[in-house]
Amino acid sequence: MGPKTRILDATMLVFRRHGFRRSSIEQVAEAAGLTRQALYHHFESKEALFRAVIERVHESAISAEETAVAEAETAGGNLGDILAAGMTARMSTMIASLDGSPHLEELYSEHLVHARDLYQTYAARYAERMVATIARIVRKQQLALPQGLSPVEFARLVEMSMYAAKSQYPAMQPADAFLKDMAIMVRTLCAGALPKSEKPPVKKAAPPRKPTRRTAGGQP
Repeated sequence: MGPKTRILDATMLVFRRHGFRRSSIEQVAEAAGLTRQALYHHFESKEALFRAVIERVHESAISAEETAVAEAETAGGNLGDILAAGMTARMSTMIASLDGSPHLEELYSEHLVHARDLYQTYAARYAERMVATIARIVRKQQLALPQGLSPVEFARLVEMSMYAAKSQYPAMQPADAFLKDMAIMVRTLCAGALPKSEKPPVKKAAPPRKPTRRTAGGQP
């Protein structure tokens, strides 16, 4: 294990125990078995350490999501199965990184203060991957998305289902309930994606009726 890996492991441990505000460089150095000077050789501040562990969590989440999507696709899952598997793996990885910490809400809020740019970067990467997955499955399984939505539009709705679940579970706890509700919403959205051969025809609106001309006495 290299020194940087050891430092990041120690950083995650310290932040989980003490939260961001009460953690210090000295605590991380001690947990990593290094002097403060040796730690500063790799990271210049507590904020830099925090950003590094956030980036590490997101990279792990992306990897977990890609693996879960590939496995669900290989198993012959439908669009809902595949997207739910990927999002569940992504969020499970994030939750596990801070599992058991009494400072979950603080850490989530602080990461938007100190690493908002990372949050935006990874949000874009998650969205790009989901759009690519939806487009691939739609093409492969010959599906028509509900309401004639494009993969980009449908991906946005799927991501919104995660935020809807988080509105009920702000700290994503209890994790099982949060993940279950999120997966249900994803599958419900995807239930409208049908094989093109089964898609009901769109009914054309009836042409507007022409007004009937009436005589002065009110009769047509």
